[in-house]
Formats: sequence, structure tokens, C-alpha cells
Amino acid sequence: MGLVGTAAVRDTGGAALPRGFWAAVRVWLEKPQVANRRLSGAAVQAEGTVPLGQGGEIAPSLASGRAGAGGGGQEGRAAGPAELSRLWREVQGQLPLPPPLTGWGGPGELRAVLRTLLPRGRPAAPPALELAVQDAYNGTVTFLPLEENSEGKYLVKTCNIYQIQLKHIKDEEWSISVVAPFPEDWFSDGIVYPKLAWLGNELLLKLAKWSVEQKPSEFKSTLSLISVAKYSKVYQDLKEKYKVMVKVWPEVTDPEKFVYEDVAIATYLLILWEEERKEKGLTKKQSFVDLGCGNGLLVHILNNEGHSGRGIDVRRRKIWDMYGPETHLEEATIIPGDNHLFPDTDWLIGNHSDELTPWIPVIAARSSYSCCYFVLPCCFFDFHGKYSRRQSKKTQYREYLDFVAQVGFVCGFHVEEDCLRIPSTKRVSFIGKSRTYPPAEHALIDNQITQFINSRRTRAVTTCDKQVGFRHEDHCDSLCEVGSEPPEDETETAGTIWMPGFQPREKVEQIRNCASLPRDFVDEVVLNVAKLLLSAAPQKSCSNMQGGNMNTWNQGESLSLREVAEHLNKETLKKLKSEYGGLQTLLKSNHQVFEVLNGRVHIRDWRKEKPPSKTKPEVKRRLSAEAFKTRLCWFFIHHPDGCSLPSEACPYAHGTEELRQSQIIKKKKHIQ
Repeated sequence: MGLVGTAAVRDTGGAALPRGFWAAVRVWLEKPQVANRRLSGAAVQAEGTVPLGQGGEIAPSLASGRAGAGGGGQEGRAAGPAELSRLWREVQGQLPLPPPLTGWGGPGELRAVLRTLLPRGRPAAPPALELAVQDAYNGTVTFLPLEENSEGKYLVKTCNIYQIQLKHIKDEEWSISVVAPFPEDWFSDGIVYPKLAWLGNELLLKLAKWSVEQKPSEFKSTLSLISVAKYSKVYQDLKEKYKVMVKVWPEVTDPEKFVYEDVAIATYLLILWEEERKEKGLTKKQSFVDLGCGNGLLVHILNNEGHSGRGIDVRRRKIWDMYGPETHLEEATIIPGDNHLFPDTDWLIGNHSDELTPWIPVIAARSSYSCCYFVLPCCFFDFHGKYSRRQSKKTQYREYLDFVAQVGFVCGFHVEEDCLRIPSTKRVSFIGKSRTYPPAEHALIDNQITQFINSRRTRAVTTCDKQVGFRHEDHCDSLCEVGSEPPEDETETAGTIWMPGFQPREKVEQIRNCASLPRDFVDEVVLNVAKLLLSAAPQKSCSNMQGGNMNTWNQGESLSLREVAEHLNKETLKKLKSEYGGLQTLLKSNHQVFEVLNGRVHIRDWRKEKPPSKTKPEVKRRLSAEAFKTRLCWFFIHHPDGCSLPSEACPYAHGTEELRQSQIIKKKKHIQ
């Protein structure tokens, strides 16, 4: 009675445990949202060692704790060493721990962590205070939920006490268990207090996995520079306020991803700027310029929330017309130089700013001594063009991040790194809001910046000279064009350009993803590749799928992209080479017919496709439903065995009589 769940863990090699267990516990303490998606995070308000005796005073060496760890200063009543000491005395008076919990004991001291659990969603459930007590000697961590009474004293909510235990069985065999002393009285609200079954299954399995697979991260903890509690509240408010944008999004990009990503970035900046005003004693909200603003939604939100600023992008987007006159967006080309400085601007923003990314710290440094910057790197660009890797020991992403950070240091900034909570694999941002030098040394730093940029240009030319065996125009791009002519509109002021030959994005975006290829040409390539795959398979007795045996349907064989290319004529390959990705892009874009995995091409077997997830975002479910039966089934028409699915199960039309008009096309016509 009281055992919620247990999991066997094998520590192969004996190097992971028990250290890996405590690292896994740390994840659950500081970032519970990675396991419990109904939480937005946890605010660690204080921590330190506490004695087993009656004194109850925090050990002096760790008395400072980490108030606000994982997110700056916290909202509500401040918690620190004094409060942690008081809480410990109160808790000790309400316990000993009831069985089957392992009692605290043995040599050494306990470590206490006071945290606030922050619910996600609206209306948000109230935060919950919890004291976690780690006993390294016995391998346990005990979670004591706390409730404040009318007298301001904290009482342990005994019905929801639980303990995580690590036990060494023998050799490489260990076990991790979750126990609760009063399972019959357990209270679950489904958010802060999940069901015991969830603790004994979902959480336990994650802890067991993390304990032996713990790898040091290349990146900072998420939201390490701001208050997680404040972020959670502001994000939910802004998400509610701007969720309407998802329904009216006119771009071809995924509305949920882009809307909620920009809401999250805006939330981060609003909190960061609020903290800056407090630190510097400012009352006026910061001004900004977003360089390479794209769809402009981030600018729209920041303008709406009271910050004066504008966004600049080389290409106007359709959605700009929806924002109204209060959102300031400009269509212009930014060429790094003296003509594109912003001396009256407080902050420069680079949100996936591509070729401008490394230039943003430079522009900020040269705009004014007080100008700050925020940059969220995505695509890898150097000052002159595409970034070239120099170290094989790091991931390409980490190496590029280090380069962007180095630019900030060279420009004289104290550079801070943080990881945002956004739906993107590129989540690391850099912030430069203070300088490493006094104003009098501006000329010295400016000369340092110039030398650094020139050194990168020299490396770029050297890199291009070494590209032996590669087509120069394919692999160097603008990398080797440092001596080329500047754009026409910049010719008169070429002397002010910091790097002649800088190549901004083209104003008219070129479509080079095979979408511009003639339909007849694409259809012919698809048919030829499909026949190649089908003919490569051993001959089987086949029957039509409209009433035959499903096991006789010819799935064909898989071939490598190289093998497929060898069977296509030179003229076809030349035409495909002009498109990004070439043959692979064409095959992937025809996903109804093909599946490309690890460089090998397969005929797609729709019988193996997973049914649509019930948890799929509402917008994606709607788009999927609207596209149902709006295109002909390729297999029904071309495959010798027909379609592997019956008509009612196939998302494509088996014959013209089943075709529906696309609701998506109707909506686009209506918008225009």
C-alpha cells in the first residue's frame, strides 16, 4: 500500500548512477513542464541545506540559495534563506514522514528547494507552493505541498505528499520508485497535482530514462534571464489577445507556429524591457527597430503594447495590410553602412534576420553608445554571405552561435545567452544591453570592429579559393563576390558601405522548390521514377485492390537517390539542378507517391500511414479536412495494382466523380 510505481534501471558501465538520478530530479524540480505539459514551468524561490537536528537554521555556506532561479526575480512574496529556515522549522514540527516513505537520516545534511508550480492555460489555476527535500544519503527526494493558513503559516498538505526513491539492487541494476503515504486521499486537479497513475507511469518512465541518458546540454536553461512566473502570465494574456490572427492569417506559412512564436518572442522582450526600466530607473518604454521583420507580427504586438518602433524588410508581406496605421512597417533594403544607423533607437531586433544577423551587433554598436540588441539566429550567415564551418568538434548550430556571440564581444557588448520557449529548433538568443568599455574608447572599439570584419572577409576569399572540385557559382554564392558592384540604389554612397559586395535578399523571392517546373515535366519524372521502383521489385502475382488480396499489392523496391538519378536522362537532371534540392525536392514534394528516408526513395504505402491524430492542432485538422478528395489518387490511375486503400479510406479521389472543390481555394478567392 502506497507504492505508486517502480521502474528497473540498468546503469551499463556503472558511470551514470546515482549522479544521473539527481540530474533527472533537477529537471523535474526546475523544468517540470517538459514532463507535465499542463505546467508552464516552476519558479525556484529559494534553496539551501537544512540540518537534521532541531536548530532549523540554514547552513551559512549555502544560505543565499538561488532565489528566482530559472527566471529572474519572482512575483509575489519574496522567498529567501530566512523564509526557507522558517518553513523548515514549521515542516519539521508537522512530520515525521509516514511509511512507506523512507525517513531522513544518516550523516550529512538535507537539501531543501522551495518552488512554485506555474499552471498553463486560461483561466489559469492558482500557483502551488512546494518544498522538495533531497536526502542524498538515502537516495530520496520528498515533495511536500504547502498551503498557507489565515495566520500566514504554511501547513503541509499531507494527502499529496509523495517521494521518489533510488535503490541499488546489485551490480548495474537499480530501481526508481514513486511512493505516496495516503494514496486513497490523494487530491488531483489534473494540472498542478496530476493523478497518481501519471506519477507512477509517465513521470517515472521519464525519470528512469533521464537518469541514464543525461547528456550535458550545449545551451542555457530556457528563460534563464527573466521571471518564469511573469512570463507565464504575460504569455497567456498575449496569446488570448492575438489568437484571432491564426484564423485570418493570409500567408502560406503555418499560422499557429508563426503567431504563437511571435507572441512568445514579444512576451520575452516585454518582460526583459520592463526589468531594464526598473534597473535603470526609466519610465518611458523602449523604442526599437526590427531588421528583417518578415510578416511584421512581432512589430505589431510591440507597437500595440506601447513600444514605439518599426519593422523593415526587403519584401512587403500580404498580412501587413491587416495591421492598420498604428503598426509601422517599411519595405526597404538594409545595406550595412553609415546610411543605416539608428542613433535614436533603444533596441535593434534580429528575429531570424538571415544575412543581417551578424551585422546587428555591429549596427547597434555604431548607432549609439546606449543602443542595445536582441538577436535570434536561424540561418547561418557570415558578414559576406553563407557561413563556412571551421570546427568539426561542435555542431554547426553551436559553432554558428559562438560566432554570433563573438561578434557581440568584439563590438564591446556584455553578451548574454538565453533559450526561448518557442516552437522552433533554433531557440537560442543573444542579448547585448551593456558595454564593456567607457564612451571615451568608442573610436578604439570601432577600429577593432573594422579589423574583425576585414579578417572575416579575408577568410571568405581563402575559403572560396580552396573549393577545388566544386562549381564556383553553386557553392560560394556571394561568398566570393566581395569585389562585385553594390546594388544600383547604393552606388552613389558606396563609400559608406562597410562591406562592398554584401548581398541582401532579393526583393522578389525566387521560387526554386520545383513548384515553377512545368506540370507535364513533373508528372513525367514522377511516373518514370515510380516505374523504376516498381520494376526493381521481384515479380508477384497481383490482383486489383478494389477487391483483391491486400498482400499482393506491389510496393516496389527502395533505391538510393544516386541510383534513381543514374536512370534519368541528362536533360532532365539539368532541369532539376536549377531547383533547390533538385531531384530530392521534387520527390519529397510529391509525397502522395514517394517517401524519401535517409537518402533512399520508396513508393509510399498508404496502408502504413498513421491515422490523423486527435491531438493535432485545430487549424491543421481543418486544412486536412478541407483538402480531402480534392486531388486525384495517383495510384488509382497509374499503379498496376491500383490503390492500396479502398475509396472510402483514401484521402484522394478515385476517379473524377469523387472530386470535391477545394475549400482552401474558395477562401483565397474570398480574401482577394
